[in-house]
Amino acid sequence: MRAYAALPVDLQRNWQWWELPEPTKPIGRLSELIEDEPATVRWHSDAQTKKLVNLMSDLNRQKLHEAQAYRERRIGAVYKRTRPDPSGRKTQRAEVRFDDVSGCLRTPAGGSSRQIVLVVEGGSVRSRLLSPREAARLMGVPEDYPIPPNYNEAYHLFGDGLAVPAVAWLNERLLLPLAATTAEERAA
Repeated sequence: MRAYAALPVDLQRNWQWWELPEPTKPIGRLSELIEDEPATVRWHSDAQTKKLVNLMSDLNRQKLHEAQAYRERRIGAVYKRTRPDPSGRKTQRAEVRFDDVSGCLRTPAGGSSRQIVLVVEGGSVRSRLLSPREAARLMGVPEDYPIPPNYNEAYHLFGDGLAVPAVAWLNERLLLPLAATTAEERAA
């Protein structure tokens, strides 16, 4: 709104406002997309999982303890981040969320971390990388879409991308009507 208000009046008169409906299709839950035994990634060893948990701040460890107390299977998404410690020194941290929503699906280029799946069942905690098929599901890619056999190639294909359902929704409700309007204006 500030950008619009800062425009010259002649540009404001030609401004096009789009009133798009809110999407109504429910968003899938992370736990519904996770494979029990993925073929393309291995579960971390107990030592690797313990190392991951040790990277968590007190707040994130508390989230883990709450998930363990829940007693039913809980799926968490973990990212490694660089955060300042109390002395201001940058240190690697693992941040977890158990809200059944995936964090941003990022490629590891530029220092981002790959998403890690944390499965908590009572006292048991297991971790592993997100599988390429799970990454495809998060992006709304159909199940029959061929996935590259190389993990890094597959992860780069889906990370930092645009989710298929979001693009399809915008195409149907914004881009195609805009293109039709522009074509009509050119024809006039």
